[in-house]
Amino acid sequence: MDSNQCLLILNNLDAFIDHSLGLKPDDKFLSGFHYNQDLLKASIANTYVETIGNKADSLHLAIKNVPTSNIYWEYLEIVKTLGAKFELQEKDVVLAFNYTDEDFYGNSQGFLIPRWKGRDGGTKKFKFVTCSIVSSDIPQNIPLVSIPVWMGQNIAHAITWCLTVIEPMLKSISLILLNKGFYSKELMLTLSDSKYPYLIFVPNISKYRNELARMEEKEKEKIHSKFKFDIDKTTLKNENTLSLLQQIFNEQNEKSYDWAFVTNQPEIDFDHIINSYRRRWKLEEGFRIKDETCIKSKSTDVNIRFFYFAYEQALQLIWVTLYKERVSFKIFMINLYEECLKRQKME
Repeated sequence: MDSNQCLLILNNLDAFIDHSLGLKPDDKFLSGFHYNQDLLKASIANTYVETIGNKADSLHLAIKNVPTSNIYWEYLEIVKTLGAKFELQEKDVVLAFNYTDEDFYGNSQGFLIPRWKGRDGGTKKFKFVTCSIVSSDIPQNIPLVSIPVWMGQNIAHAITWCLTVIEPMLKSISLILLNKGFYSKELMLTLSDSKYPYLIFVPNISKYRNELARMEEKEKEKIHSKFKFDIDKTTLKNENTLSLLQQIFNEQNEKSYDWAFVTNQPEIDFDHIINSYRRRWKLEEGFRIKDETCIKSKSTDVNIRFFYFAYEQALQLIWVTLYKERVSFKIFMINLYEECLKRQKME
């Protein structure tokens, strides 16, 4: 990466910060131009913003003064720009949703999830849900949108909202992959009513032990079923298809497993169902990379933590779409930080 490329990225990050937080780059006050140095340094060192500079209080105040929506709308603008590289508006894509947790230390607050045994004694956590592209014809995992979630939030509404805002950027959605954490009748009903095709991993496979016991090894079976969901004194009905797969070999760890999936698609291609779900595993690689440059903060404000989360994702998105084949993520970050120091000296 040369100096001009780094400066272009830094200018885009400046704009992301300024637009998200309502800052003016030419004003007498601090702006993205000044905050980027501390954010990049904290990210590379996996440390606290509060310990590596004197701008944390100013930055946190700016974040608290804007709605959370500012942050994810500005992130979406980056996605729209970079999405042109993969011609997303011309593609039928496979999407995957995933929860990401960050340990929290401090007094209880309404949005926190209690009784969580986290790392280093943490008892609560911040929680974000992310929608990413995991299509086989797109080699990179592209995080499209993330939002914070809290205890008691209607996750079915949150997911359909995410789908609504990203759908205009795509030609169509061919499949939505969800792990067992998203298994719920309300979500299945909501996605079906909205005409979104889903494939969800069934968490409690033990309830199907009798059916699986009657099946031969490597046998596959599908069961069409109906279900009910009660809400606001109203009973809603829907139907889906349960797919049972007995002792299917997993090449990654060379073990065999029983699998169970549920889908709203009338026909299931058993030869491709597991390969389709395995596309979700692209997410794990993406989150491992992001964890290498995690920005820490002592703040207990969810907006502040979400802003750092979105900033990290913006960095990862720029790298994965433009520079992944040229430099490692760590080197990419170091180059940006070194260029950031140079331009600060020239100010």
